[in-house]
Amino acid sequence: MASRFETIPNRRQIIDRRALDEALAAGDRAAALLKQALANGRAEIARRLDERPYAGTETAAAYAFLTDQIVRLAFDHVTRRLHPLANPTTSERLLLMAVGGYGRGEMALHSDVDLAFVTPWKDTRWTETATEEILYLLWDLGLKVSQSSRSVDEMMRMIAADQTILTAILEGRYVWGDEAVYEEVRARFWNRVGAAEIRAFAKDKLDEREARHQRMGDSRYVVEPNIKEGKGGLRDLHTLYWIGKYAYRLQSAAELVDVGLLTPAEWRAFHRAERFLWAVRCHLHIVAGRAEERLTFDVQPELARRMNYADRPGSSAVERFMRHYFLNAKTVGDLTGVFLAHLDEKFARRGQRYLSLPSFRRRPSRLDGFLLDRGRLATPDDPGFFAEKPVRLIQMFALAERNRLEIHPMAMRAAAANAKLIDADVRADPAANALFLDVLTSPRDPETVLRWMNEAGIFGRFVPDFGRVVAQMQFDMYHHYTVDEHTIRAIGLLARIEQGALKADHPLATSLFKYIASRRVLYVAVLLHDIAKGRRGDHSELGAELALTLCPRFGLDPAETETVAWLVRWHLLMSATAQKRDLSDPKTIQDFVARVKSLERLRLLYILTVVDIRAVGPGTWNEWKSELLRALFEAAEEQLRLGHVETGRKERIAAMQEELAGRLGWRPARLARFIAALPDSYWLAEPVETIERNARLLDSGPGEAGRIETAVLADRGATLVSVYAADRPGLFYRLAGAISLAGGNIIDARIHTTRDGMALDNFLVQDLDGAAFADPHQLRRLEAEAMRALEGQEPAAERLAARALPRRRAEAFPIQPAVFADNMASSRYTVIEVNARDRAALLFELAQAITESRAVIRSAHIATYGERAVDVFYLTGIDGRKIVNALRLKGLRARLLKAAAGTPPRRKAA
Repeated sequence: MASRFETIPNRRQIIDRRALDEALAAGDRAAALLKQALANGRAEIARRLDERPYAGTETAAAYAFLTDQIVRLAFDHVTRRLHPLANPTTSERLLLMAVGGYGRGEMALHSDVDLAFVTPWKDTRWTETATEEILYLLWDLGLKVSQSSRSVDEMMRMIAADQTILTAILEGRYVWGDEAVYEEVRARFWNRVGAAEIRAFAKDKLDEREARHQRMGDSRYVVEPNIKEGKGGLRDLHTLYWIGKYAYRLQSAAELVDVGLLTPAEWRAFHRAERFLWAVRCHLHIVAGRAEERLTFDVQPELARRMNYADRPGSSAVERFMRHYFLNAKTVGDLTGVFLAHLDEKFARRGQRYLSLPSFRRRPSRLDGFLLDRGRLATPDDPGFFAEKPVRLIQMFALAERNRLEIHPMAMRAAAANAKLIDADVRADPAANALFLDVLTSPRDPETVLRWMNEAGIFGRFVPDFGRVVAQMQFDMYHHYTVDEHTIRAIGLLARIEQGALKADHPLATSLFKYIASRRVLYVAVLLHDIAKGRRGDHSELGAELALTLCPRFGLDPAETETVAWLVRWHLLMSATAQKRDLSDPKTIQDFVARVKSLERLRLLYILTVVDIRAVGPGTWNEWKSELLRALFEAAEEQLRLGHVETGRKERIAAMQEELAGRLGWRPARLARFIAALPDSYWLAEPVETIERNARLLDSGPGEAGRIETAVLADRGATLVSVYAADRPGLFYRLAGAISLAGGNIIDARIHTTRDGMALDNFLVQDLDGAAFADPHQLRRLEAEAMRALEGQEPAAERLAARALPRRRAEAFPIQPAVFADNMASSRYTVIEVNARDRAALLFELAQAITESRAVIRSAHIATYGERAVDVFYLTGIDGRKIVNALRLKGLRARLLKAAAGTPPRRKAA
């Protein structure tokens, strides 16, 4: 460890321990002197990091060095000045050991100081007093000390019983105190942890690593990664070092080369990744002002600035920084695979594998020059194997996929080293393209093998346009993964839907597969749907152009190519229509069908939309989106099958009323009163289940101020909130504010007026996690808030603002509010779309602006994409007609822009 600290230049500029010790001896201001020295040292380290922003390991060592000197000074001050011993006994000896990360000699600004106070036998009064005083002094300095106090015997018993303690002591390092006790600890430690336990230790650390990855999302490509605990983070590098140190008693990670666990080139990659990750972590602690390990959106731009990233065409500075991060995380993953392969060779019993995945299901009949090594596909010991026939770089993955074989890490390493052999000739080779298409469209597990190809760098070399989106993040709160990870996950979801494994979640998509004319069209479309992200221009249009070039290369015929290009061009159409348009408006379905044109395209687009939304990340798919997409699919399918615009309007209304009569069982006169109260538009806008609930609500009368009814609709993943009250201006925005105050999130709203002037409004509400708003306490609160709105009370804007997204996180994203007016999207209404930063008060303020513009909301459709809200309103003037006057539309748009920007419209005096 001394060698690591010796590489720190000008250490006395960080802290001069001798000078400080003299100052401590001359006065009684120990805490103040040490606290100032600590602050000065940290400032100097931060200054150096600012000058050399990538000097991560040097900075981590400097923080550990500074901590060492402070701890030593505290130890000496307590044991020599406060509680000196003239004639110490053999029991009155005390050792200070650094353990854990501090023991490794690596720290960030706010890392814990992991200290072990060790005595030769049981504590004496003096060792207890000295330990207590040292801790008090360190705590006074603001250090976060994680300490233990044990005898040598107790420590040995603990490491036998607890792997966490064993690992901490494995990294133990002498800091100060009795060196003889330290030597005894080291000798007894290594005697206790013999070589026979290497397999057990390695397995425990790898199981621990796997569990940690599961907690963190099981992907190194989550867009807010945990730099310490996440997949591909520092802890994964530490795991390699722990195993190597346990097996070979190493003193530094560089010695992994000496024992053959890494090659010199792999060690250089290890060191580069470690240095970068430590630099990011040290910057992160400084920016966050605490021990923060997660690269959240609000800190990413500042880290990019501190590390000198700049904007480039098609890619912002923060996206370039995060791509560099993900590439380093990928390096960590590659090193882990190679490391485990070496470990397997050295320590697995003959014929056994204990550190890898389950082996093959059946022995392949032909290996085409490849080998089997304990059930894994391997390459011959021939450095020219891939150079002789570069198509083997694709063939290896196709063989593995076809025979369900795991690929030996050394073969993966060889493939990665030879990836540059994939040139224009290989990309044009029909055999290579056929093999790639076999992997992509496999009925088994294309996701796993495509991810292997991506990890080895083969995927991006064979499809260079895909290589451009490898490790590319999208800087928003909606997308959870990088573009390449999102795409590979979507392909995996597609395969599982085809296999029937997700039938419970996606029954319609599963059933549609048997009607698809060309399944490979769908797989290629999923591969290409986001391939043009990060370029200048619309990624859907650019992706469609790429598809026209790539599909023939893959072996698709002209008709398949045309379909893939269409799907890529319009892959967002169905989602946007379902979530942002009124599906009860015939014009919505007409426009959608006019774009789709065929049942085959409709089926393909539906399945593509499902996997695209679900692969965005956890929680993005829910029952409400499922219901919207299904409704749009069925309406479009009906129109495409029957060949005319829609079943006659009167016939549809009559059919709905007939079904309602059967559900209610009312006498004809009672039913007739309800039917007569509602306009024709109502019967076309609502499903029969909602109409039945509304009928019973109206039948009970409006009450004094109005009536509110809630119903949890599990099949739609939302809660229906129905309101029946006297209609009055501003009712909708007051109700919207009330629902928000109760913690509800409105995802859809339909506003009706009965023929006798009563308001009948139906809201679909979810909680903030995208599930049905079902908690009884919250429902009671919602009903109470809504009743206050019916009584005319204005929701307090301050209370609404308090429910907004965390501002620092949301404000990391520049969102320019925009308002679009469309008088062609509906035959009866003016359609207004508002894009803005999401916040709790947004819908309330937008609806208030519409009301004060003397417009009437007929339906509202609310969609959120992370930090971005897209709210669509179907409006008329108070005369019930479209708003066509240009000046009125201009004024409405101006009010909405102010509200979207967070400037609510000014309220008129009462």
